[in-house]
Amino acid sequence: MNQAHLLQRLALLDTNTVSDALDFLGLPGAAVGLRPLWNCPKIVGRASTVLLAAKTDNAATVHLITPVIERIDSDDRVLVIAGGLDGVSCWGDILANAAVGKQIRGTVIDGYSRDIDGSAAIGYPVYGRGVTMVSARNRVIQIDSAVTLDIAGVSVSEDDFVIADSCGTVFVPQAHIEKVLDLGERIARRQDGMVEAVRGGRSVAEVMHDSQFEAIQVEHAQ
Repeated sequence: MNQAHLLQRLALLDTNTVSDALDFLGLPGAAVGLRPLWNCPKIVGRASTVLLAAKTDNAATVHLITPVIERIDSDDRVLVIAGGLDGVSCWGDILANAAVGKQIRGTVIDGYSRDIDGSAAIGYPVYGRGVTMVSARNRVIQIDSAVTLDIAGVSVSEDDFVIADSCGTVFVPQAHIEKVLDLGERIARRQDGMVEAVRGGRSVAEVMHDSQFEAIQVEHAQ
């Protein structure tokens, strides 16, 4: 299926629904703890992965992440970064400005950002563990890209699908995206119906009974 259409469908869901779909399918994907670092919009896209590590010598290096940004040539990418150090930045406002220039949709860091006001000022979404003032320079280097990462306990590969909103960040393996979307759309319709039922006066204990959620699994099996 066309990748742009898949992204459009994913954008109509939220992280709660996508996480539920992954749960029903027995797939990992919810990266707990990676939340918006300013009041930024939802991001939906495909992962461009970056692996960092602690710097162990004094040799000059190309600044981390810049080679990945320069290589990007499409408007559907989300930078997904792992391997930073606790309390040390691996993102900042100069990188954010470069990312905007390349039409990158946002950045997800299993780590920390600095200069967050600079990212906010240009409307660039950043998700991660927190904000710091400590620079990556002479502390952290990039060691690889376009590789499979461990992001908050979730395995994320180049081109996997990413959705991040106010509840956090979820990754969907590209091999499973269509069945996750199909199930997620069914879950969203059923949950919308449950909300309407409660608003209409139906017993919440009845509406939220486990059997109502089991019905989604029956529909999926059919």
